[in-house]
Amino acid sequence: MTVLKKQITEAVAAIRKDSALTPRIGIVLGTGLSGLAEKIDVQTRIAYKDIPHFPDSTVDTHAGELLLGSLAGTPVVAMSGRFHAYEGYTLQQVTFPIRVAKELGIHTLVVSNAAGGLNPQFAAGDLMVITDHINMMGDNPLIGPNDDTLGPRFPDMIEPYSNTLIELAENVALALGIKLQRGVYLACPGPCLETRAEYRFMRTIGADAVGMSTVPEVIVAVHAGIRVLGFSAITDECLPDALKPVDIAKIIATANSIEPLLSDIVIRCIERMEGKDRTA
Repeated sequence: MTVLKKQITEAVAAIRKDSALTPRIGIVLGTGLSGLAEKIDVQTRIAYKDIPHFPDSTVDTHAGELLLGSLAGTPVVAMSGRFHAYEGYTLQQVTFPIRVAKELGIHTLVVSNAAGGLNPQFAAGDLMVITDHINMMGDNPLIGPNDDTLGPRFPDMIEPYSNTLIELAENVALALGIKLQRGVYLACPGPCLETRAEYRFMRTIGADAVGMSTVPEVIVAVHAGIRVLGFSAITDECLPDALKPVDIAKIIATANSIEPLLSDIVIRCIERMEGKDRTA
């Protein structure tokens, strides 16, 4: 047994002491989805510090709890708060909860983030379904020895975000009357925001939005054979020729204003995934 496999087994065993639930869907409640925690029928709530080998979230807006329960009648496990490279964690630590969620039973992962809009057709307050990504974090969570029981040495990233789920999200948003952009998400390590020159470069290579998370979790999800649905809450506009100083409080307020819309889309998508709703 590899060290990683042993750590996963120990974490799952600790969770199983408190919950026998077998979740079908994992949710990373990042910025833009944290309020969804209130809509989950939580059966078990476990602090990250009580799960072996879990890091602890140091971001003020992230609760740092694993939630097991049901959403839209479907068993789910939700990370109320994620980890980031800029907190000082390795990408293997950042993505460890995805490994644990897979072992608990999930087949689908829903991820969200706050992002700066690079596409000039985007505006602060928009929602974007992620169609693809660009990894500019200078690292990869799969570097190192590969455990073939967890996934292949060379996973194919031809479709990191499920085209079927993207189409589902777009149909759901249309039925709900919610504007949903689509685009490519680019991840940087952070924690500083980017320069004008960097924004120009990112747009040139095809990025529509930029943030500091999500890509590591998605890489590991693909490695583990989990299908992914991802969203970005566009909290500010990163247009190099019209750039303004960043107001973090305003960014958080914008993310909070988007949250109810994104929660509605995610709930309806989960209903449709599990065949519980045929109306949207």
